[in-house]
Amino acid sequence: MSIMKKILFTLLLLIPVLTATARQRQLFDAGWLFILGDKPSMASPDYNDASWRHLNLPHDWAIEGDFRDGNPSGAGGGALPGGIGWYRKHLTISEEEASTLKTKKYWLAFDGVYMNSTVYVNGKEVGHRPYGYSSFQYDITPELKVGDNVIAVKVDNSDQPNSRWYSGCGIYRHVWLTTTSTLHFDHWGVQVVTNAKGDVVVNAKYTDESGSSLRPLLRSTVLDASQRVVATKEGSNATLKLHVSRPHLWSIANPYVYTVKTELVIGGRTVDEVCTTTGFRSFRFDAKTGFWLNGRNFKLNGVCEHHDLGALGAAFNEDAMHRKLTRLKEMGVNALRCTHNPPAPELLDMCDTMGIVVLDESFDMWRRKKTKNDYARFFDEWHERDLSDLVKRDRNHPSVIAWSIGNEVLEQWTSTGSDELTLEQANMILNAGHKVVNTDGLHPNSILTKHLAQIIRDNDPLPEGKEWKTSFRPVTAGCNEPDPGNLLFKSGAIDLIGFNYHHQWIKDVPKNFPGKPFFMSESVSALMTRGYYPQPSDTILMAPSRWDLPYTDPSMMCSAYDNTHAPWSATHEETWNAVKHTPYCFGQFIWTGFDYIGEPTPYGFPARSSYFGIIDLAGFPKDVYYMYQSEWTKKDVLHLFPHWNWLPGQTVDMWCYYNNADEVELYVNGKSQGVRRKSAPEPQEEWYRLHNRLCLDSTEFHVGWRVKYEPGEVKVVARKNGRVVRSEVIKTAGAPDHIRLVVDYDGRKLDKGIDRPMADGSKVSRQHLVFVNAEVVDKDGNVCPDADNQIFFSVDGATIAGVDNGSESSLERFKADNRRAMFGKCMVIVAPNEGAAVSLKARAVGLHDATINF
Repeated sequence: MSIMKKILFTLLLLIPVLTATARQRQLFDAGWLFILGDKPSMASPDYNDASWRHLNLPHDWAIEGDFRDGNPSGAGGGALPGGIGWYRKHLTISEEEASTLKTKKYWLAFDGVYMNSTVYVNGKEVGHRPYGYSSFQYDITPELKVGDNVIAVKVDNSDQPNSRWYSGCGIYRHVWLTTTSTLHFDHWGVQVVTNAKGDVVVNAKYTDESGSSLRPLLRSTVLDASQRVVATKEGSNATLKLHVSRPHLWSIANPYVYTVKTELVIGGRTVDEVCTTTGFRSFRFDAKTGFWLNGRNFKLNGVCEHHDLGALGAAFNEDAMHRKLTRLKEMGVNALRCTHNPPAPELLDMCDTMGIVVLDESFDMWRRKKTKNDYARFFDEWHERDLSDLVKRDRNHPSVIAWSIGNEVLEQWTSTGSDELTLEQANMILNAGHKVVNTDGLHPNSILTKHLAQIIRDNDPLPEGKEWKTSFRPVTAGCNEPDPGNLLFKSGAIDLIGFNYHHQWIKDVPKNFPGKPFFMSESVSALMTRGYYPQPSDTILMAPSRWDLPYTDPSMMCSAYDNTHAPWSATHEETWNAVKHTPYCFGQFIWTGFDYIGEPTPYGFPARSSYFGIIDLAGFPKDVYYMYQSEWTKKDVLHLFPHWNWLPGQTVDMWCYYNNADEVELYVNGKSQGVRRKSAPEPQEEWYRLHNRLCLDSTEFHVGWRVKYEPGEVKVVARKNGRVVRSEVIKTAGAPDHIRLVVDYDGRKLDKGIDRPMADGSKVSRQHLVFVNAEVVDKDGNVCPDADNQIFFSVDGATIAGVDNGSESSLERFKADNRRAMFGKCMVIVAPNEGAAVSLKARAVGLHDATINF
């Protein structure tokens, strides 16, 4: 072949690549059809879906159901229904678009489907994914045709129970449709690694299906928060090294993020482009001094969070998640553990921009199951794919500082059942794709631990050189066996020693785990119902008295004082005392920040959601919220509780959380009840001895008084250097008179750090929400603490997305237009129509109505 023919042949091969448009990514949530039920023919493009329900994703069908004792998920799973559901969406491909099918690729990506999803395009199966928390993508190009194309998704959550908490059912996270050229980056194929010196390493993996023999040019550009170019580099290798001079560092207080735009270039034309958010920071974990970020040493004040969003169920919504994270951040939270599964990608986007560090967790079980139909049945076949995908998806987030390979997995112990891994199985299964070294003499469960850790390290590699040491993300696991004989610890693969509870063992950590950084991977598990104050308050109650015993109380509530906890745990004050005064404990992750649906310890049905949260399911803070705010923030805090509506002459315990003051004094109708000062710190052993019964007068974290009730008011005054700096008054509320509506959170008005343009410049349209609190008040505006009126809502310019009151045992549906107040409060979630003015009205029998416009 002549030189000219070779050139022409090469140009012909290049035409499809050069004429293809660069990557375009669009949200694919709108216009789906849904039905609860199952027929094999529902995958067929010819199936008549005219009667199916029209909806937009994300969607959780279980939250729309009734709480029933007979639902197979059980109270632990929220007592809500499961089943099988089908989704269908019609996609039209024009003649013009069809002409480019040989030069373009169509990708359908799901952020999360719970569970056992199977995706069909025009009746042809394109993929199946059992794990309900994994994100995944399919190439649907081969199945597309001119005209109408039918995408069908079967979701099978019929095998129950399969979770220890509420999972939800359906396509509960976002769906995306992406088009690329036939020369394109792999899914999650761009890794961006940074350090505090301003070094950037971009590793890119791409696939060329164009038939061209030309090697593309790789170009990376770093843009600051103002989208100004601060570094650029290009080359023919799959790795590029850049440097940013004097970078802004990513921190808790100033989470400054950069964007790295990475392009594949052929003949001067960009054929694919991926934008990655990143941040420059250094971090390390020290066995003696704890956690360091950018040279600053501080505690990780963290919480554990399940994925549900209260009345919205598992259906993800950016506004609801941002409201949750904002409330936690205002409490002083600086760290989040994603329990016990991969989170929604947008949660990590928010943590990147809000300054919250993340412990990213993969599994609640490995091969040994915790519930009858859980992920253990899929583990052997799917664990490597699911864990690899988690790491590749999340490794570029500056907020992610560590990986967790599991929570309280039963492989910690050598005691067995049919699910135990044999040594032969270990060799066959674990060494299939990743080299596991130094396994001589190890138990198979320890070998499994090493294998999982190696999967993470293979997918989150660091560049060579000591300058990258402070960018290393360690591997950990939440372990409820604190002994060094724990098979996970014995593997040597666990970088951070994490205890779930067992804070009494903290003192032995340096001896039992020399040289290992340590933290409380899960802590507290105190039990509280907002607004419920049984008297007296100075007895600590373990509920139930033993973990395997039933617990009954007609109230179906737990005291809002910090005096009740589960058998395996402790109060908030006791645990924080241990963590705060142990320098080598780098922090804790409290169980939990918010209440969540399912796992209603200590009760069974009709309880259907947890009592563990610092904030209730509706988003109302419980009193202990202010203890943490007084300890974890610099905000001035003075919080007196409980309310002041009691029986005449009744003895009442009044508690107060405060900071930035020397003393506080309580007055009942102007008469002093005494001055209180918080106690000095106490050694851990003394805490256990002294606080089997709570000291009412004072601890290091609260003060209290025992007083006689008389109608009127109770007032607390805080003084510093003898001068009054703050005060709070609680008045006796009269008879319920009217409803007061207060906008708690308006998602339309806040930048959540996730609404940036896509790589192609398009904007993402998402469903905004407004959360409105409804309070039953007397004629003077005082909240009536015992009010339980049924409140009915109506709205113009919007729809009602959900209602709640924070009760753990109410069997009222979340998807309704009315809710009974609990201790004077409930909440409604409103979804405004695009661009519409909203008018919300609340009414109740015997009360004056309320209207609010926004």
